[in-house]
Amino acid sequence: MTVIVTDAGFGPETWTAGFEAETVLNLTSDTDPASLAGQIAGVELVRIAFPSFADGRGFTLARQLRLMGYNGRLRAHGHVLADQYAMARRTGFDEVEISEELAARQPQEQWLARSAWTSHNYQARLRGSTAAS
Repeated sequence: MTVIVTDAGFGPETWTAGFEAETVLNLTSDTDPASLAGQIAGVELVRIAFPSFADGRGFTLARQLRLMGYNGRLRAHGHVLADQYAMARRTGFDEVEISEELAARQPQEQWLARSAWTSHNYQARLRGSTAAS
């Protein structure tokens, strides 16, 4: 069983089409964004795997997908920590999928503490605004 983390906190899985559907892309963190140019049209959900909390390539991949025009649902899954939630949101993720075990070790309050990610945007503060981009 998994837990879905959004800015509202923990919630249940809401994706009902299955992860093998034609409208889903399951990507590894080492996927070359250029190889996806012709594949993202019509995709409703992109899941990017985080094999380790120390592997930040998924954040770069998410940002590249958004810059390429992908506007569907973007989900990080795997070893993403509460401390990384703000970065996940800033780079374009809509939600994070974690295990029940991780949710027990890092309860909802820890994730919610980072849910005001637009208020704690270091780069925006340097530019003199609070907007994340």
